[in-house]
Amino acid sequence: MIIATPIWLPAALLAGLFQAWRTALQQRLRGKLSVSGAGLIRYAYGAPFAILFAGLYLGIAGIAVPRLSPAYLGLAAAAGLAQILGTALLILSFGHRGFVVGTAFSKTEALMAALAAAVFFGEGLPWLAWVGIGTGVAGILILSLFGQATSARDLARAAVQPAALCGLGAAALFALTGLLVKRATGHLALADEPATALITLVIVMLMQTAMHGSYVALREPATLRAMAENWRNSGLVGLLAACGSACWFTGFATAPVALVRVVGQIEVIFTIGFAHLYLKEVLKPHEVAGLVLVALGVILALIGAGIG
Repeated sequence: MIIATPIWLPAALLAGLFQAWRTALQQRLRGKLSVSGAGLIRYAYGAPFAILFAGLYLGIAGIAVPRLSPAYLGLAAAAGLAQILGTALLILSFGHRGFVVGTAFSKTEALMAALAAAVFFGEGLPWLAWVGIGTGVAGILILSLFGQATSARDLARAAVQPAALCGLGAAALFALTGLLVKRATGHLALADEPATALITLVIVMLMQTAMHGSYVALREPATLRAMAENWRNSGLVGLLAACGSACWFTGFATAPVALVRVVGQIEVIFTIGFAHLYLKEVLKPHEVAGLVLVALGVILALIGAGIG
């Protein structure tokens, strides 16, 4: 039986919804902003919302911000940098194969997070949850390699194409982000886990804005002007990013990272809707089949978490 605060499940499901919606908007903005700019709006416009969420929650609960130790700040900074790099790779993957498949490649993060958490942090999962992870990976392979890999040589060639490398790199960095966030929240002297998640969200987003914003200001000053000109869509991306990250961080603080990531794969269901209705991408039968397998993997993981 997975021992976790009940809030993790709705948090993970909502994180998938917000992430799919936000990523779809970022893809639309990619024609107006650079890859770096499309990533920066997530933090620069999201930080004010994160501060608002944390302020409201802490105020209502009557909780004061605890001391932020150097170890905590170091973990938060590392998590922020990993997410910045992962976001950039994810957006780059869209340019090679499209929104749906780019997202699918990044969803291998669930497997990476499960393996890393088991090996380095002793976070075990029930056997059925591992079956769910395997099912989801099978769906991802169908999504990404169907029609390209008819032999071992074709499979190897497809696995090193630019979209695969970008997507897999993003997945590894997102898995690392989750593990670092969980370690960071554990350094806060608070018993209220959602509070630790929201405080960490604020710190991480402010650090990301400083790190990524400084880079863009030095290397791409025109991108800052483009971000300001597209403030309406950028603001919505920031709001969705803050909502999604608040849910992810809450999940990481209250349950095993791998389980949160597996359930968060429900994002692919929302991806179908956004890709078809919002981005006007035409879905092929094998893509639908692959996404169904990923969803089945989520269901198996949930059953596994329940029966342990």
